[in-house]
Amino acid sequence: MVYKFKLVSDEVSNFSREIEIDANSSFLQLRNAILDSVDYSKDDIDSFFLCDDEWQREVEITLEDMGSSSDQDVWIMEDTPLNELIEDEGQKLVFVFDYMTERSFFMEMKEAVPGRHLSDPICTVKRGKAPAQIIDMDEFEQKMDQNAMKQIDDLGIEDFYGDTEFNDDELGSGFDDLSLN
Repeated sequence: MVYKFKLVSDEVSNFSREIEIDANSSFLQLRNAILDSVDYSKDDIDSFFLCDDEWQREVEITLEDMGSSSDQDVWIMEDTPLNELIEDEGQKLVFVFDYMTERSFFMEMKEAVPGRHLSDPICTVKRGKAPAQIIDMDEFEQKMDQNAMKQIDDLGIEDFYGDTEFNDDELGSGFDDLSLN
């Protein structure tokens, strides 16, 4: 069986990639296919997260065992076949490629094609330029400060300060404009 994944970025609106990979392939092979498709180095630590329908991270698949002392299962990319954790079309994942700034790609398994097999993953669609793999920390902090001020301005200071009730809509999920279709 072949899985078809679509990747998007919340940093670059016209960016997307589509990767086809055998369901028996490892998460490490998927990672390498993603990094190859965006011309990123494979020298950094990164992780996949299986997510629920609201993009809440549930299960982490790591590049290396970080020596977790918890009693939770530890999933290592090299040792975990995709079909061990992914079964259904529509499964959402986050691929964190920059731990320092929590930058990531949002992914969805768009289709499972039974009866087909691939020896190597392939990138079938490349749209737009990927965001830079590593960004300058000063630039990142400045961008974060500007975004925070814009959000406060958008809310209006009278709506932000002194409210006696919490309204979920005031904060938003941050993924309202993210479309994987």
